[in-house]
Formats: sequence, structure tokens, C-alpha cells
Amino acid sequence: QVQLVESGGGLVQAGGPLRLSCVASGRTFNSYAMGWFRQAPGKEREVVAAINWNGASTYYADSVKGRFTISRDNGKNTVYLQMNSLKPEETAVYYCAGRYRSTVATLGTEYNYWGQGTQVTVSS
Repeated sequence: QVQLVESGGGLVQAGGPLRLSCVASGRTFNSYAMGWFRQAPGKEREVVAAINWNGASTYYADSVKGRFTISRDNGKNTVYLQMNSLKPEETAVYYCAGRYRSTVATLGTEYNYWGQGTQVTVSS
């Protein structure tokens, strides 16, 4: 069983940066693809970014392309989400997720385990 713990959320002004981290424990981390999702109040969960097992392949939602960067350090069992130029409408709970496959996936149903989430609030 894999456990994920996110950190790095908080309050940031519009236009500012924030870096989220997600540490995995349990089963082998470096064989599995990971993703970041977010859910704003009253809205459905949406994928933000995803990365394959070795970082060679990534996916970004159109809304974050050019501003967000997903990366991973398999030696530290950690995946990151660097967020720049944040917008107030990106206020949400951000979740880290992992899947028992090595390839990138964009649907929440394709992921097998989830973190508890970290709140990101972007003030205008």
C-alpha cells in the first residue's frame, strides 16, 4: 500500500509562485506514474499535470501550460508541482495521486491512491 503526503500549500497573492511536494511511502515509487489534481468548491476535480515513472513524459492541462511544472525525484520518493503566475480562480484543494502503471494518465479513475490534499488559496 502506498501513502502520499502533500505539503507546500498556503496563501499566495495573484501572480505569485508556490511549490507543492508529495512524498510517497510504501510500495516502490519509482515505477509508477503520478499526477496532480485540484478541486475547487462546487466544481469537479480536474487534472492539473501528470508525469510518467522516470519523468520523461509529462502532461499539462491547457489552463496551466507554461506556468506549472511537474517533476519528480525518485531518489526521494517525491513529486513536485511548481506553480507560477497563480490566479485567484486556481484556489482549490490540490491532490497528489499515483497509479500502478508507469505511463501518464489524465483521468482520476486511472489512479489507485491519493493524498489527503493541500489547500492553495490565491488572493486577488
